[in-house]
Amino acid sequence: MKEIQSSKNPLIKETKKLQQKKYRQQSQTYLLEGFHLIQEAHAADVVLKDVFISQRGVNEWSDWIEENLSEYYLVSDEVLKHLASQPAPQGMIAVAEMPQEKEIDFSGAWLLLDNVQDPGNVGTMIRTADAAGFSGVILGQGSADLYNPKTLRSTQGSLYHLTISNADLTKIIPQFQQQGSLVLGTALDKNAKEYLTVEKKENIALVMGNEGQGMSSAVLALTDQNLYIPIKGQAESLNVAIAAGVLMFHLLK
Repeated sequence: MKEIQSSKNPLIKETKKLQQKKYRQQSQTYLLEGFHLIQEAHAADVVLKDVFISQRGVNEWSDWIEENLSEYYLVSDEVLKHLASQPAPQGMIAVAEMPQEKEIDFSGAWLLLDNVQDPGNVGTMIRTADAAGFSGVILGQGSADLYNPKTLRSTQGSLYHLTISNADLTKIIPQFQQQGSLVLGTALDKNAKEYLTVEKKENIALVMGNEGQGMSSAVLALTDQNLYIPIKGQAESLNVAIAAGVLMFHLLK
């Protein structure tokens, strides 16, 4: 255990840069904030390069720290707050190595995100896909960064339970179809079907589109069938993460 009391410490300055996507990509590392995410990452054998813990964190999680961490930095509350993306951080922050992306096996149910830009929505959909029993999530072009602090926080650790990849959906969708998966889009058009009328299948790929614009025309042109959720009240539409949850829990056989 080493101590760092100043946010001007060189290691703290370098670590702080990981709040920015370009530095995460350069170093292939990212920040995990809070005990739960760090615990989930450690259980999934994610490499934790540096761990910063406040005295409050040491007091609260002493047994886990003693059992699982060979070394860490004891930092002041000021340092922890400097590193965090939230104004009131929990007592632990870690630098984690990005894993190599797993190969997509195309079996089971997959969620494909077409330019879903809000990190909270992306993280929530990853968490819901995990809960619904999906095999994985594919982040299409324009979708929020998996390692954005808000995305990570919204997954609540589910990113370690699924296969998550980045891919061009116009190239990956035909591969799903070649492997026998039914590719379902989400759109309001004359040929779209109410989701409750669609037969459940083991191998599906469900595509959710951008919060404001929906699915791109290039991706819509590739789907086997498009679905819609009927609105019974006066709301104009559903949040994309809520809609994804309704569809995922219904569609999986």
